[in-house]
Amino acid sequence: MFRRLLLATWAAALGACSGDSSKSSVATDGLRVALLTPGPISDQAWNGSAYAGLTRVRDSLGAQVSHVQVRTPADFEENFRQYGSAGYSLIIGHGFEFQDVAARVAPSYPKSFYVTTGGSTTGPNLGTLSFSFDEPSFLAGMIAGAATRTGVIGSVGGTDLPPVHKSFDAFREGAQFVRPDIRVITTFIGNWDDAGAGKEQALALMGRRADIIFQNADAAGLGVFQAVRERPGTLVIGANANQNALVPGGVLGSVVIDIPHAFLLLARRVKDGTAKGEVISFSTTDDVVRWEPSDPIVKARVPAAVLARVDSVQRAMRQGTFTASTSPTVVGARP
Repeated sequence: MFRRLLLATWAAALGACSGDSSKSSVATDGLRVALLTPGPISDQAWNGSAYAGLTRVRDSLGAQVSHVQVRTPADFEENFRQYGSAGYSLIIGHGFEFQDVAARVAPSYPKSFYVTTGGSTTGPNLGTLSFSFDEPSFLAGMIAGAATRTGVIGSVGGTDLPPVHKSFDAFREGAQFVRPDIRVITTFIGNWDDAGAGKEQALALMGRRADIIFQNADAAGLGVFQAVRERPGTLVIGANANQNALVPGGVLGSVVIDIPHAFLLLARRVKDGTAKGEVISFSTTDDVVRWEPSDPIVKARVPAAVLARVDSVQRAMRQGTFTASTSPTVVGARP
């Protein structure tokens, strides 16, 4: 059931909006921040990190906050407009898929600042947060390429959005960087919620000899962890949050975005009146996106020489002299 904000509620009490696990409060002044997520905040990944960011803004800046889960563009627009009508200072649509609706709605509410995470669409009161997720994905690919015992690794995504596809391309390039003959199989579930389908996709990849799987599928990705738990000897790579503890002994590492830190930096700009309609980029340079290895497993499976190469590439990324991309010039620029 979709959770909706009712205009009558805003007019009557400026009180709480509904949500499965979110609490919200609305004041008549001060910083007010709203978050729209495309999936449940229980996913321990993309949406859960966003909600952690919302609570960090609340706790650090004393903001009044609200959260709602939405699923369709019609829901995006309805809630964007209702938060704008209620006078929220900052309204965040958490995902690439929100940008078109945000561009349509933002001009109607110039006193609110709209932001999407992902994409490139901006306006006078519309910005976007861009995360160079491909950089740590490239590092994860290097590790996976060295750690695989079958020579086959895989990727499982929710839906084929450009940022996800870009990160999977970088993962493949990273694996080829250390093992040119490696086979990388990429699949998409078609949604972000179906853990059962995520498990089926993972088991299918294992049936094709993949022994390491990079998942970026939010709640559906939890099914990949279930499959790895049932198939000892296979490993999973987490995404968006540090998921190294989800399957003890079964996680190679995680490609992490520190969304709470990014949200706090953004909210401070909105509170100070310095937020601009621009793309705000985060990368390994500022440590908002990073590769977090599961050290015991990595050290047991990856030769020291490869770990040294990973460190070299990571240093170059932080210095801005190495970019994880599909460019042949980058792939050929071995450290």
